[in-house]
Amino acid sequence: MSGKNYLFTSESVSEGHPDKVCDRISDMVVDSYISLDPYSRVACETLTTTNKVVLAGEVRGPKLINDEIIEKVRNCIKDIGYDQKGFSWKNAKIETFLHEQSTDIAMGVDSKANKDEGAGDQGIMFGYACKETEDLMPAPIYFSHKILRLMAEDRKNNKLQGIEPDSKSQVTMQYENDKPIKVTSVVISTQHSKDLNQDQVKELVYPYIQKAIPNDLINNLSQKEVYINPTGQFIIGGPDGDTGLTGRKIIVDTYGGAAPHGGGAFSGKDPTKVDRSAAYAARYLAKNIVASGISNKCLIQLAYAIGVSKPLSIYLKLDDKDDTKVEKVKKIIHENFDLSPRGIREMLKLNNPIYEVTSAYGHFGRKPTNKGEFSWEKTDKVDLFKL
Repeated sequence: MSGKNYLFTSESVSEGHPDKVCDRISDMVVDSYISLDPYSRVACETLTTTNKVVLAGEVRGPKLINDEIIEKVRNCIKDIGYDQKGFSWKNAKIETFLHEQSTDIAMGVDSKANKDEGAGDQGIMFGYACKETEDLMPAPIYFSHKILRLMAEDRKNNKLQGIEPDSKSQVTMQYENDKPIKVTSVVISTQHSKDLNQDQVKELVYPYIQKAIPNDLINNLSQKEVYINPTGQFIIGGPDGDTGLTGRKIIVDTYGGAAPHGGGAFSGKDPTKVDRSAAYAARYLAKNIVASGISNKCLIQLAYAIGVSKPLSIYLKLDDKDDTKVEKVKKIIHENFDLSPRGIREMLKLNNPIYEVTSAYGHFGRKPTNKGEFSWEKTDKVDLFKL
């Protein structure tokens, strides 16, 4: 994205994409443990393939009966909408290999009399915000998510019949002077029943582009640049068509490539894992900084070492080159925000069962709820950053 005029593309995948099925199941496991003990430790990976689900990972907390977990896995699959010959909530074989967390990891993370709780691993995490959309997200990923989310809502309410759970979207936008001015192409690939042909799928799906994207961004969009099921047929899908794994959609989960990514996935991890919690904290800071009006964009990087409580570094980039402003904002962060794992968890109230809902349509750019979900999307610290 060098220069101020360019095309930029982001993609999203639906909750029925094989990798997202896995993210959903892994986050369900996190919520199941945290709902019984807020300080549970969970690192759960999931694999899905034709009529099979495998869970593996490390946990520390209450004893959950395997049959109980398996029943919850079936409920996840049912809610997503899979009751197909190759993948069904009714008869998929589900195996779980969750076991106790390593004592070596626990030793570095646990707090002691003379030591605060340390990070669950080393790593770098990024947070980003910009003024391209009302929720301060990059426009291409924001609209890619919205198309699929609206389709899923109507599919589950039986308003969109013949469309199955596995879908992908992709939105390309033209930028002038670093601002998105129009959509130049849209791609949607969606699984469908064998009763529908390509033209019928297009007729069903195209209205969701119009619902999701403001008219002034698509009023010049050529029909030739709208690609709906470009291969012609998408009947075999979901885990029956492709194997799914937890944590393989990290760019979809974040900013659609508009900002760097530290490489750590979110789903399946309890909030002592800074891969997740520090990325949420970085977004929280970046969003409040942009919402304060002092910058049109904000990028933050945090770095941690396993067993060490405080971040090793905080990097901040605003949309201008005012080094004095950057230093002032960093000083505000240092003086007002505890970015230790414990500090982040307490600030954002992360020791709650709030994670399953994050597993599809992005962890950022969502609406905070009264249940505590998406607390990192609040803009309640804006006044701190008004210079």
